[in-house]
Amino acid sequence: MAQELPSWTLAELVPLLGGELIGNPEQRISRPIEAGQSDSEGICFAESEKFFQRVKDSQIGAVILSQPIEGLTANQILHPTPRLAFAKFLHLFRRPLPLSPGIHPTAVVDPSAQIDPSAKIGPYVVIGPDSQVGARAEIHPFCYIGDRCSVGAGCVLYPHVVLLQEVTLGEGCRLFPGVVLGADGFGYAPSPAGLMPIPQVGSVELGRSVDLGANTTVDRATVGKTKIGDGTKLDNLVMVAHNVQIGPHTVIASQAGIAGSATIGAQVIMGGQSAVKDHVSIADRVTLAGRTGAFGNVESPGEYFGLPAQPVRETLRQMAALKKLPDLVKRLQAIEAALDKLGES
Repeated sequence: MAQELPSWTLAELVPLLGGELIGNPEQRISRPIEAGQSDSEGICFAESEKFFQRVKDSQIGAVILSQPIEGLTANQILHPTPRLAFAKFLHLFRRPLPLSPGIHPTAVVDPSAQIDPSAKIGPYVVIGPDSQVGARAEIHPFCYIGDRCSVGAGCVLYPHVVLLQEVTLGEGCRLFPGVVLGADGFGYAPSPAGLMPIPQVGSVELGRSVDLGANTTVDRATVGKTKIGDGTKLDNLVMVAHNVQIGPHTVIASQAGIAGSATIGAQVIMGGQSAVKDHVSIADRVTLAGRTGAFGNVESPGEYFGLPAQPVRETLRQMAALKKLPDLVKRLQAIEAALDKLGES
């Protein structure tokens, strides 16, 4: 039987989101939509002039704004941070993946593993020796939890997550499909017979409320721990190498890479396809723009851009100067030609 989708009157919804209603409290809201779409039961938010115009030109159930718009026929919800209010609505609307209580009969759980009775273990999950799964944790189908792993209370592992060996998750972590934690770090030593693998015998440790996007990987340490701090969020396809240390409340966008033994501070932001060289240290509250490469230590908070990473303004000045290079070459050639003529005369 199909699951009935939720809906609310504005009288029910506004107290959940916060803010003030200007309009009809009996208007029913059934779904989130993009600004500019027409939907009599839809809701969106608008924070800039471009989107104000879009909602003016559409027929919509309600729009979340920081200040009222004159002439707007839609119901208005006034909130100091419309994006945050809309995020609250998305949380209400979100439908969790179904997972039955208890341990599914197809799951393979080692007798030495400890599973909290309130945890949910889905079909075809494998849990190895001496591992622990905490209260209210959700382990979705086809996950693999190897030996001596610990999954904290309230964690959610979506399908096909792998905790290979000796991985610890703090409370409330979310690991999206295809995440792999605890694979061997990339280490080889030259030998007469070729490259000899260096055994990776350390572990991986995540703090509380860490989110890892789909197909993100975190390698186990050579020795010691690869660590990610509380509240840190990694996008899809992020690579974290062995012995990396990432501080709390850091955000890393898709396709970023962090090489071995690098240290990333607290509240750092790394844009898409940015990179940090091995053994490099990034200070707290640093922002690395997309495609920025940190080849040396970044010791002061601020915004950095380019290859190598430099303060944004400095990189932009260099880029502006580079655009003038063809004209400068022509001018130099003209000066050389004029000097040659003077020399001939």
